[in-house]
Amino acid sequence: MRRHLYVGPAEIAAAVADDPSGRRVRSAEALEAALEALSAEDGAMLTYVVDAEGTLRLADRHSEHVACAAGGPVLTAGEIAFEPEGRAWRVVHASNQSTGYCPEEASWPALAAALDALGVVHEGAFTHPVVFRRCPACGERNLVKDDDYRCALCEAALPSRWNFDASG
Repeated sequence: MRRHLYVGPAEIAAAVADDPSGRRVRSAEALEAALEALSAEDGAMLTYVVDAEGTLRLADRHSEHVACAAGGPVLTAGEIAFEPEGRAWRVVHASNQSTGYCPEEASWPALAAALDALGVVHEGAFTHPVVFRRCPACGERNLVKDDDYRCALCEAALPSRWNFDASG
């Protein structure tokens, strides 16, 4: 699986460098404890990353993904919400929406593997996938909406394929 490096503003990474907020979730019990500690009511959105080791990390929705990841690379990142299903948990929302890491849509298997290891029920794909592209002309990070592959800043054409592994 591809490791996504932080591509957001350096000042954000510096501001949260001494404040890692992501709670490592390595068991169903740890998930229960994290959801309780984060006061995550049913369906409440949380920030998540799957770190380079494949461990799910959860933080308050207002946390920066780079803080949730303790500054390291991730396999995927975004927002997630859970609700109870019997004695287990079900994902009701999962996205790759992280403008700090801009993970590709194909990063879903990393989240699926982390959720499967915890016994969490999921739909088998992001419920809200986000398309990110870096502008080759100005280097800006872009969130593609309605299949409009133009840079929001300079209106240059954006590539059809994910390109945050390229310099820029």
